[in-house]
Amino acid sequence: MNSLGINKSKKETKVVVAMSGGVDSSVVAALMKQEGYDVTGITLKLYDDTKQSKEGRQCCAGQDILDAKRVSENINIDHKILFYQKKFKSEVIDSFIDSYAAGETPIPCVQCNQTVKFRDLFKYAKDLNADALITGHYVSRIQTNGHANMYKAKDQNRDQSYFLFSTTQEQLDFLRFPLGEIDKSETRAIAEKLKLNVATKPDSQDICFVPNGDYASVIKKFRPESFKPGKILDIDGNQIGDHEGIINYTIGQRKGIKIASNNPLYVVNIDADKNTIVVGNKDCLEVKQIKLRDLNILGSKKEFNEEINIKVRSTGRLLKAKVNLLENSADVEILDQETGISPGQACVFYSKDEIGDKVLGGGWIHKTFNKNLSTKLTT
Repeated sequence: MNSLGINKSKKETKVVVAMSGGVDSSVVAALMKQEGYDVTGITLKLYDDTKQSKEGRQCCAGQDILDAKRVSENINIDHKILFYQKKFKSEVIDSFIDSYAAGETPIPCVQCNQTVKFRDLFKYAKDLNADALITGHYVSRIQTNGHANMYKAKDQNRDQSYFLFSTTQEQLDFLRFPLGEIDKSETRAIAEKLKLNVATKPDSQDICFVPNGDYASVIKKFRPESFKPGKILDIDGNQIGDHEGIINYTIGQRKGIKIASNNPLYVVNIDADKNTIVVGNKDCLEVKQIKLRDLNILGSKKEFNEEINIKVRSTGRLLKAKVNLLENSADVEILDQETGISPGQACVFYSKDEIGDKVLGGGWIHKTFNKNLSTKLTT
């Protein structure tokens, strides 16, 4: 059994490494080569990057492809580029726009992992007769009794398990995450030691197809009708102002409302059908129940019989909750206090055991029930 848990010699084990051109995936490729595995690097061309961010801090852009190619040449591995722009447009960008136009707060990075990165790249790696698909994500994969489980990474500040909740069991069995047990600083140190050209390259920050974080410009390009003016209502349903398009607002937003008030006002609800924004005080943002759709469950459903932990935003804390699993949906009762939860975000399930925080899967937030807001005004 080799270090990847595969019953082959390293030399006979073929692995595909997803290379974004960043330091993490480059280090993973170099480590696999150093250990003696048969390595092929794959980089995805996902979108037209002719107007990329001035800072160049996005993934899968033109410069990133060149960086991945240079790393591959440096460590002497095969490198291939897959042109997935059409798939990415139809399955990630269009979904992002649809979600924003519906008054949601989408997470395109999860959609990307769920479709082109894991589903399509998974199939491509299988077609190459690879034994494993390796990525630079900070998440732990631990196998017990022949069953692969996903856990939060050792480096809690870099943990990416939230973005990988939609990984299927079949995919998880095939995937490996070598960086799950090390800190980011150690990854940088390895890159410098191996003299990789990306050792000091900044991490990607923006959504790759949203230059400089300007969501509105992307939606305006593809869906200009989303900028239709409408009413801003208070929590009693009275009109107190006007807006220039619901896509300019997200749940929990405070800035840019432009309505005079003695107390700070927050966006507490967005109704795309009625083209209205509802604003209220911070108490109206507290959410006690949420409905989920399109579930992905990892592990046994018996683990949901007790209280578990959930995460409702990538940078959020773990919250205690009770989850009632239905056909392909779930009702979630949040036992801790939490505000500003928005449809379109993901709710990820975790259970604590002797190893750490195990990922049980998750689903997409479809509806929220705010504690101090009339059900007539909730999404």
